[in-house]
Amino acid sequence: MEKKKRIWILGIALALVLVMSGCGVNHKSPEGVVEALIKNYVSGSEKKVKQCYSQNGNKDTNELLQSEIDATLKYFEAHKPTKVKIEGSDKLSENGNYTYVYITYNLVLENEQEYPCVGTYMVEKKDNKYYVMPPSDITDELRDQAATDYAKFMTTDTYKSYTKAYNVFIKKNPGYEEKIANKLNAE
Repeated sequence: MEKKKRIWILGIALALVLVMSGCGVNHKSPEGVVEALIKNYVSGSEKKVKQCYSQNGNKDTNELLQSEIDATLKYFEAHKPTKVKIEGSDKLSENGNYTYVYITYNLVLENEQEYPCVGTYMVEKKDNKYYVMPPSDITDELRDQAATDYAKFMTTDTYKSYTKAYNVFIKKNPGYEEKIANKLNAE
């Protein structure tokens, strides 16, 4: 009887660990922090979104970042997703403490259709943790390299699959982009 009780308690403890591990921000890899960023944007958690970004304490930079976060939260909210399905993410390039990462994902909409999305983010390693860089912190040199890397990414099967899925969605849902733009302009 005592052995069953210990197994039961161990099972509950393991379940709690698994549940709690999905609630935070993953700073262990560049891909992990980008995936956390997207999931937190979709869930509408401004606090967790902010935890994904590196912040340097500069008032102007932080104000710009806050504006971007607000706009992106509104963008995701306009789609009214019920959840997000991460399709994949990987490094496009690495340069010292900087990593350029892509992510493909689908926003599952209220009608169960999936809206395909792609994003790229510059990630910085600080104190052995990874953080998404605010656009205002990205240097011209990093931007130039990212543009070159993105051009190469557009030739990959991953990008071609995203484009195909996006075109199928738009064909099935004419006017969807305009509907989202109108929602954003109305606010």
